[in-house]
Amino acid sequence: MKKLLSLFFILTISSILMAQTGKVSDNLSMPSKLLKMDRKYAIYLPPDYETSQRSYPVLYLLHGAGDDQTGWVQFGEVLNITDEAIKTGIATAMIIVMPDANTGKRGYVNDVKGEWLYEDFFFQEFMPFIEKTYRIKADKRYRAIAGLSMGGEGTFIYALHHPELFSSACPLSAATGPKNIEALKDYRLWQGVEGITDADKESYFKRYSVLNLIENMPDAQKKAVRWYIDCGDDDFLYEGNSLVHIAMRKKEIPHEFRIRDGGHTWTYWRASLPKVMEFVSMSFHQF
Repeated sequence: MKKLLSLFFILTISSILMAQTGKVSDNLSMPSKLLKMDRKYAIYLPPDYETSQRSYPVLYLLHGAGDDQTGWVQFGEVLNITDEAIKTGIATAMIIVMPDANTGKRGYVNDVKGEWLYEDFFFQEFMPFIEKTYRIKADKRYRAIAGLSMGGEGTFIYALHHPELFSSACPLSAATGPKNIEALKDYRLWQGVEGITDADKESYFKRYSVLNLIENMPDAQKKAVRWYIDCGDDDFLYEGNSLVHIAMRKKEIPHEFRIRDGGHTWTYWRASLPKVMEFVSMSFHQF
């Protein structure tokens, strides 16, 4: 009898501990007509997702160049970090969605010639699919975006292009696009492109330069998104992030700007993730 009771106790404790753990799937996919292929994604579901009927806020979490949808899972330890943040009350329970932007062509924006429309895919196909498939609160207030490096650039661009969709945005160690039209020749998405007119260059620069978008932001948009910008003091993208900070100060755009010790590394971004979840949770909560 004692053995049975002990076994029951162990099983009960195990089930409780398992119930406190979220779930990550990193090899899911959906079809895309725009990109003419299936697109993979990873997702984190909070600990009580399977046992509740409630809907959750969502954080779209973008990987960097060279990674795919598994980056934040494998190297960013999103499961353990998010579970701990929710358990300790730093973050509210949320769904985290990690799309793949490294298959076909690399990047979160539309390409120069309009032949690879990843940004259009994200807003027209991916986000609607995700928010119909999972129990997500599909309102601006309950939707946030964050990402590192190339994903930080995607975070800037998506929130600047669609401030009506995101309550908060957290670019980490972000690429910030070309500073001016002349710098397009060194911009990674411009490499190998031929037959582009000056008008095309100007149009593309205006759409995908973070500095240009900030400097030309309408006054009505200045407080539309809560910004948290984070970059290490040894990061090779430090200058671009600092210029964005200065431009936001000049335009009187409210934002948080953090410079911590570190470089362009997963050690830095793992330390950033709890701060990101705390920041976006402030938007998700009622005060």
